Amino acid sequence: MKKFLVLFVMTLLCCSSASAESKSLIAYFSWSGNTEAVAKTIADVTGFELFEIKTLKPYTKDYDSVLNVAKTEQNQNARPELASHVQNMAQYDTIILGFPCWWGTMPMAVFTFLEEYDFSGKRIIPFVTHGGSSFGRSLNDMRKIIPNAKIESNGLSISGTASNQRVANWLNEVGITVK
Repeated sequence: MKKFLVLFVMTLLCCSSASAESKSLIAYFSWSGNTEAVAKTIADVTGFELFEIKTLKPYTKDYDSVLNVAKTEQNQNARPELASHVQNMAQYDTIILGFPCWWGTMPMAVFTFLEEYDFSGKRIIPFVTHGGSSFGRSLNDMRKIIPNAKIESNGLSISGTASNQRVANWLNEVGITVK
């Protein structure tokens, strides 16, 4: 019985340390730099790794042109090819996912990203930059693409810029420890 108890306690300790080593990732798509700025702020206050979702074919720098491209991609349900990929998504338990809201949802590159990996059981904490539409239908779209993920409903919605304190307060609200 004593050997069993020792083995049981060792197993608990082993499993506890494994969960303490869980990792978090900040994945973001940014066209204008607004979403990237928020992602970098989150990385600064959490120490989480950053991953930029980039398309193989870059978007134009012209605002009106990129709106047209985004609308065309959405109408065609396109999945733009990504330029880079997360090497070992399985190591991450939590993904903070940032993107601008384009035509009421995520850019199609974010759809590509979400369809590329198995997010089952992972916690997804979204944030969005926008010009007035907030998340639009992006959270519902996300739930359709990755139904087995735990998508945080208390995402951060930013129109314009967000102060470091606002970002830190939001992270605390969703249970992320800031430095």
